[in-house]
Amino acid sequence: MKLKKTIKIALGVFAFITLPSLLFFSYLYFKHHQDLPNGVEGKAADDLATKMLIALNYEAYTSTDYIEWTFKNRRHYKWEKTNNTCEVFWKDYKIRLDLKDHSESKAYVHGFTIEGEMGAELVEKGLNYFQKDIFWLIAPFQVFNSGVRRELATNENGEKGLLVTNKNDESYLWLLDDKGKPIRVNMWDSRAPIDGLVAEYGSWQITETGVKLPTFHKVLYTALKISDVKTH
Repeated sequence: MKLKKTIKIALGVFAFITLPSLLFFSYLYFKHHQDLPNGVEGKAADDLATKMLIALNYEAYTSTDYIEWTFKNRRHYKWEKTNNTCEVFWKDYKIRLDLKDHSESKAYVHGFTIEGEMGAELVEKGLNYFQKDIFWLIAPFQVFNSGVRRELATNENGEKGLLVTNKNDESYLWLLDDKGKPIRVNMWDSRAPIDGLVAEYGSWQITETGVKLPTFHKVLYTALKISDVKTH
């Protein structure tokens, strides 16, 4: 009898925890899911991409050698674009990433070098943080990168924008204001648990070098804040 009662209680707790979660995710899925739209390549798409870059001062971005920022008050970055290195800080860790030759990257704890398996794991973690977090800062500047396809497309809400697909088949539909500055993006990538999920852009900062960088995003009910932005 005790075993049956224990099983019933366990099943009840499991249902209590999982059922609301499943219902909530189902609600989010049907509310926010969008299929990847078909787009049209050509000069009009390239012109729209160029308009976006002009609005964000792409020329200043290309001449900026150094960008520093903090992501969600959790991780701090000092990215030396020209040298292709970045220092990543979180908790008591400091990772110096060599973005050209990963084998040259180093991990530190309280100023002491960490080598071996633990050091390699920390370097890999730092690299993953960098690759994920930097998207929210500079993604619009990558529309003319090698292997990127640009198209004009319309999402299921009837909003027209610039559909960008990279060499990893990750797609982003940039929705722009009249001047070409991003206001929202639909995402079809590993960051989005739901296809077509919308991320909002806001609080653009004109940095010391003149480039415009976003300092706030909203995805569903989550705010992604970028602070301490510095460039030179």
